[in-house]
Amino acid sequence: MRVLSRLPLRAMLTLPFVGLVLLLALVIGLLSYQAGRAALDTWSEQLLVETVKRTEQAVALHVSGSAAVLEAAFPAGVAAPTSISDEFEALRTRFWLATSVHRDLNNYAYYGDRDGRFFGLWRHAGDEAELRLRPSGTGPRQLYRFTGINGPLGEAETETRTFEPRARPWYQAGQAAPLHTWTSVYIDFRRLELVATRARRVPDAQGEFHGVVATDLSLRRLDDFVKRLNLSPNGVALIAEPDGKLIGVSKGPHLVDDGSGEPRRLAAVDSPDPLVAATFKAVAALAAGEGDNEARATHFELAGGEVIQVGYSRLKDDAGLHWLVMVAVPRHDFIHQVTESFRQSLVLGALAAIAVALLGLWVLATIANELRALAAAARRIGEGDLSTPPATDRSDELGELARTFADMQSRLLTDQLTGLSNRTAALRRIEERIRGQRRSSDPGAFALLFIDANGFKAINDHLGHEVGDRMLCEFGQRIRESVRSTDLVARYAGDEFLVMIGEVSSRRAAEAKRAEIEAHLRRPVTWLAAEHGSLVSQGASIGLAIFPDDGRDVDSLIHVADQDMYRRKSVPRSLLHPIQSS
Repeated sequence: MRVLSRLPLRAMLTLPFVGLVLLLALVIGLLSYQAGRAALDTWSEQLLVETVKRTEQAVALHVSGSAAVLEAAFPAGVAAPTSISDEFEALRTRFWLATSVHRDLNNYAYYGDRDGRFFGLWRHAGDEAELRLRPSGTGPRQLYRFTGINGPLGEAETETRTFEPRARPWYQAGQAAPLHTWTSVYIDFRRLELVATRARRVPDAQGEFHGVVATDLSLRRLDDFVKRLNLSPNGVALIAEPDGKLIGVSKGPHLVDDGSGEPRRLAAVDSPDPLVAATFKAVAALAAGEGDNEARATHFELAGGEVIQVGYSRLKDDAGLHWLVMVAVPRHDFIHQVTESFRQSLVLGALAAIAVALLGLWVLATIANELRALAAAARRIGEGDLSTPPATDRSDELGELARTFADMQSRLLTDQLTGLSNRTAALRRIEERIRGQRRSSDPGAFALLFIDANGFKAINDHLGHEVGDRMLCEFGQRIRESVRSTDLVARYAGDEFLVMIGEVSSRRAAEAKRAEIEAHLRRPVTWLAAEHGSLVSQGASIGLAIFPDDGRDVDSLIHVADQDMYRRKSVPRSLLHPIQSS
């Protein structure tokens, strides 16, 4: 006090407040740093899990088409041919269609039988193809080039070596498997890329094994996909088999020269990037004790003590596919922004102390309150809460910032075309409903409807995307009008919608509500008739799932509803009907 009494009046009135503000800036900065670090850890784990799930979806989409290729080549119930020559035209048509399903990925489909006969169709381009035949089961194959599905065959070329299909790994794997199976991943030395082959048994008319149909799948795009992932500067992503052999990696190669000029597959533990090797070792040890395919996030330490955050999951299918997906990022890549922000906060705090001393504690208190509200909103977003926007009654820049922040939260939960909830909001709300019932042990059921507009593509093709967008809005509004205000209506994707009926007394009541919505959606669209002379009356296909009877999690419920929707979908027909003149 004696020291303060000797200071000039201006200093005596200023220095205590400056010191207080500096102290408060330091305390708030430390608290914000701790809160930001905790929120960032949560956010980074969610980000890693979402990146792993995104990679899983890319892999699933990449490999799933191969099953459709085999089904197109040999549909269920179609017996193996007793003679390739007798059924040549049918085989040629089916295999052409099969290689059209996913031509960029599965451009080669082929069949070999127990008598050594072989039929294969290779699509070089859109209309250019090659037949590879061994109709008698002996000798080398004959190769024929042709154009178009029914184009005449060119001159035959005889291979110099004898091709025996029964000795090939795909045939032996397909013969041993009960239905679908994958061969081991191998190197295609012509294209220098990894390939996996999906094979399936083909029975004869008596149901006995007769042959194997197969298709090759290039894995180059999976490596391209992980290389394009938007990771931190030091982060890595990789797809590998359980033994560690790489399928795709974001940094470094997955194929190397073995010294003889021929490529060989690289194991993750031998990668030139030490983080790739360390990540696989850590994940392999963790995944060894886990039997499910759930995406998880954890962390491990390198030898020097650096903390690495990692997300990972298993990827399996019913044909025996078993891969590991991993995404790893050093914690420093996440936290350095928080640290830098803390340093900047100290500098700004010192400058703010001078401003506060000059402008007054009232200005500081007012601004601090608004900033704390925005900081709290930012922390809530970091923790995954998008439902509580910041409130403000100010009309100045701070109020505008808060309103912009609230609008951003709203946009994150709203489909911009229809104004309905979007997919993210819908999935979160359904998850919240399920968690709430689990916490309260509430046995009450709710219904989930998966709605797909029938023939919507015809509107876009014939009337344009602008009319298509208006139809989606009309579709969403009709669904909204068909349910209670407390029920969830969301646009899931494209012309697909989700509806959660919050309370249903029985499956019969849910079926009745579905029928009511179907009837409402079948009503003609009058404005379309007036403007374009067309009526839309085909409505939608609606799948139904009941919680908890049909599933106890979001994915299961959507899967059941989606499958039910496809079962109910009618034979496609044109959605547009011209108005008949009287």
